[in-house]
Amino acid sequence: MTGHIRTGTTATRAPWLTLRRREMFEGWLFVSPTVIGFLIFFLGPLIAVIIYSLSEWNLLSQQMTYIGTANYRDALIQNPDFWHVIRNSVIFAAGLVPLNMTLALALALALCRPGRGVVFFRTAFFAPVVTSAVAWAIVWKFLLQGEAGAVNQMLAVIGIDGPNWLREPDWAMAAVIVTRVLKMVGLNMILYIAALQSIPRDYEDAARLEGAGNWQIFRMVTWPLLAPSTLIIMVITTIGSFKVFDHIYLMTGGGPENGTLVLAFYIYEQAFEFFNVGYASALAMIMFAIVLVLALVQIMLRQKGSA
Repeated sequence: MTGHIRTGTTATRAPWLTLRRREMFEGWLFVSPTVIGFLIFFLGPLIAVIIYSLSEWNLLSQQMTYIGTANYRDALIQNPDFWHVIRNSVIFAAGLVPLNMTLALALALALCRPGRGVVFFRTAFFAPVVTSAVAWAIVWKFLLQGEAGAVNQMLAVIGIDGPNWLREPDWAMAAVIVTRVLKMVGLNMILYIAALQSIPRDYEDAARLEGAGNWQIFRMVTWPLLAPSTLIIMVITTIGSFKVFDHIYLMTGGGPENGTLVLAFYIYEQAFEFFNVGYASALAMIMFAIVLVLALVQIMLRQKGSA
């Protein structure tokens, strides 16, 4: 009887879920909430706005018609109100950003080190940041009224006849800028305090040993080391200045004589008062492009300056 010996071997296949694939799956599982949120709350609405901006869609008639770039041509070429709104937005940003950052840095330099009352003043200046924007705007609207306003009553005590701040075109923009700065300066103050406290004291001590004064230390040591934080604060503040809506809506409504009609409020007005969603979407995309360009320019200028 002849025996037969099998020489073949059974092939062993690697399991589908290898260690590398399992780690990759776990990684995607952890980041999935962020990815899903990005898709739902950013990318999805962005695509929708782009589609709406290329169409004519009236909320009342609920009819959408593709019109290509007509909304963009209307805003950039045919509608003179658009450039007036852009001018107001630039004025608002040009007044708010330097004033906010300068005041925030001054407060941070005064309150960055432990001392009597430091915690109280930090809390007092930061409190408006967490205060309701609606309450803040309404209170300041009453304070800045004509003769009945508390601000003009205090000015009258020292013999100054104050204007009707929110009803005169020359003063309304300045009033809105200042109240917005007072509302948000505490946030930048905290960011500057954190940046100042992260600077090693050795640099200041070495500069003092060389005979440098306070101004020289700030100009030659502190300010250059604050450059990365200053860039972040500048970009955040600039973006926020173009997105302002609540103060304009509650304090001036874009007036007087469209003197405070900024881009964010103009978009709201076109979409929800005139029901022209397509045109408002085109304006939103233009604002997105403006803010993106400004942020990139600021980053490039800062990198060029530090090179």
